[in-house]
Amino acid sequence: MGKKAATSSLRSRRLKKQPGWSPPPQIGGGAASPPNNCSLVGKGKKKTGGARLWMRLDQSGRHELMELDKNAIIRRTSIPARDLRILGPVFSHSSSILAREKAMVVNLEFIKAIVTAEEVLLVDPLRQEVLPFVEQLRQQLPCKSPFHGAGHEDEQDNEMRVSTGRQWLPVPEATEGLQCELPFEFQVLEIALEVVCTYLDSSVADLERNAYPVLDELARNVSTKNLEHVRSLKSNLTRLLARVQKVRDEIEHLLDDNEDMAHLYLTRKWIQNQPPEALLGAAASNSIVTASPHPHLRRLGSARSGSLVTSNFHDDNDVEDLEMLLEAYFMQLDGTRNKILSVREYIGDTEDYVNIQLDNQRNELIQLQLTLTIASFAVAIETLIAAWFGMNIPFPLYNVQGISIRRSTTGTG
Repeated sequence: MGKKAATSSLRSRRLKKQPGWSPPPQIGGGAASPPNNCSLVGKGKKKTGGARLWMRLDQSGRHELMELDKNAIIRRTSIPARDLRILGPVFSHSSSILAREKAMVVNLEFIKAIVTAEEVLLVDPLRQEVLPFVEQLRQQLPCKSPFHGAGHEDEQDNEMRVSTGRQWLPVPEATEGLQCELPFEFQVLEIALEVVCTYLDSSVADLERNAYPVLDELARNVSTKNLEHVRSLKSNLTRLLARVQKVRDEIEHLLDDNEDMAHLYLTRKWIQNQPPEALLGAAASNSIVTASPHPHLRRLGSARSGSLVTSNFHDDNDVEDLEMLLEAYFMQLDGTRNKILSVREYIGDTEDYVNIQLDNQRNELIQLQLTLTIASFAVAIETLIAAWFGMNIPFPLYNVQGISIRRSTTGTG
């Protein structure tokens, strides 16, 4: 009996220990680390879920797709967090161009980008409206970049040299033309304004193409269907006018403030923050004639490099290039706005014409109502006379001999 009790106690101890060491708890315990990993993955997924798709394009037109969250963008571009809200879906139809210390925040209609002196970060580059802008950047940035390849350098060399027999001579006008090249940030801004203005112009053209036939049909036939078409047309016109007005007002705001335009010169600020030795070394490495065997071409290259460096320190308040760029698109947007206003004026004229037609019909109805009222009044008078003489009351004329009152009353009735 003692042995049986001892074995039963040992079995009970093993059974008590078994839940802690049995395979199911081990699976649960072994699965404890995967949940931690899954939680980490879940956190990572939350980060990627909070992250957005960005496209990075550099000065040579090379591009890559990246998923970056807000913190990575802030560290990369040194912009405040509130600027990222401007690029969000809440401000989808707002327009703003903001200058920051190392970046420019561009929010023009569907184009939402952060531009620095070296690269541009574009939000949601796979949207249907943004694809033309991406294509324009890929095509035009390599062409506008002064140093993007050996073939382009050869073209610049050919433009900067004139052949006289076997000797190549430098052309000063070519070096001046290279200095007039827009900085990278203004190239991106120009392409963005061009795409937005083209999109708005096409929208206005579609509006004009649909508006005039509908308005002419309303002038010919005032019906509920035509009035509904005009109402929808006016709502589309109001929204389009507001969008054009926002972009136009933003450009006008920049043109009115030279200080804001000066802050948009990111390349100038970037060069000013660099040490002179680094600038001279970069200019010497980017010189297109450093390997030339001709000494006068080497002097031309060094002079050109030095001028490109020193010209950026000259007159920090010079905003003529940006002012000319903005004025051109301001005039284009002003013309687009005038087209919308002309359509709205045509709508107003059509409404006035329709109101005149309705007033004429209303006057005819009033005239008919007045005629019916007069006729009803005449009938009522005759009915009153007949009723007056048809009352059962004593009347002295009934007793007079030779007077036919009933016959005259009947004739009057």
